[in-house]
Amino acid sequence: MLNEINREKNDVVYQIEDNADTAVSRYILSTSETRTICNDPLVMGYDYTEKLEKACATFFRLTQKLTAMELQEKRSVVFNILRGGLNFGLRGALAKALGWNNHNSCFVTAQRARITEGSEQWHITEDDYKKITFPQRAQIIIGDVVATGTSLKHALDIMIKEAVKQGIELSSILFFTIGGPMSEKRLIEADEACRRHFPHYEGTHVCYIEGRFFVPTAESKVAIKITGTDLMRCNSLLAPEFIESNFKAPSYPLERCTIYDAGSRAFQLKEYLEDVVEYWTKVLALSKTVTFEDMMVERFPEIDISRFGDVSLEQVAEDQLQKLSSVS
Repeated sequence: MLNEINREKNDVVYQIEDNADTAVSRYILSTSETRTICNDPLVMGYDYTEKLEKACATFFRLTQKLTAMELQEKRSVVFNILRGGLNFGLRGALAKALGWNNHNSCFVTAQRARITEGSEQWHITEDDYKKITFPQRAQIIIGDVVATGTSLKHALDIMIKEAVKQGIELSSILFFTIGGPMSEKRLIEADEACRRHFPHYEGTHVCYIEGRFFVPTAESKVAIKITGTDLMRCNSLLAPEFIESNFKAPSYPLERCTIYDAGSRAFQLKEYLEDVVEYWTKVLALSKTVTFEDMMVERFPEIDISRFGDVSLEQVAEDQLQKLSSVS
């Protein structure tokens, strides 16, 4: 399913090739920076955003002239979904990878919440701010973490409506995500809308960072989970390099979420660390009755568990809590 497009040392871009009926071009990017982000929750704050920006720059560099995307500086617009989308650093990534200075930026807020406590349905609660202007035949570049796709749908709907209102024709969308399959569903919807509204629309592209991750539902047999939020490794389409990187530490494949909360991870570290500590505290309690092997069967059964050797789940949890306490 993965066709290698280009490789540079430890960084690689794949194209997803399967029988899916979609007009969206789909890629998976794996870099040393994003493997670290997705494995180690202690990568946070500015270090996290800097690494993510560098990875996006790598994608631009590795795909330049090798794919159907032909980005042009004065037509390109970084469409920032506040606040998680800021972490991808796409404005800086384009500057660093392609030497650009004159590309545009737009901003929109899209904060989601459950309709009621415990509900599996979501709605937008914060959407008061937007600053949107487009050049003609605009090429849209977006980044965001996607689980349910609620915020992404909201932002894409606003983007298309604003373009129509301004009399501007959109040319393409390139979306970067640490996310799940709902990314594609939302982009397919946007692609169809763009082709209806803009006669010369060229195409839609999604770059999954490290993989297309599984999002657990209420029916998923996982002891610790947050439905509609967590991005898990099981049942996912992952870059081979990312799979291999999980063997570097037994805690990596057990993390509750590949990214946790993207906004607080960058901008509200106390809140973010409390979230991660809460998870590993639950793992420590669980270790009284559950083994490392048992938990791996739940969270990432596709890899060879025997490569980890004899691992104590209790010790893994205690080690993680110790590391987290040192930075809390």
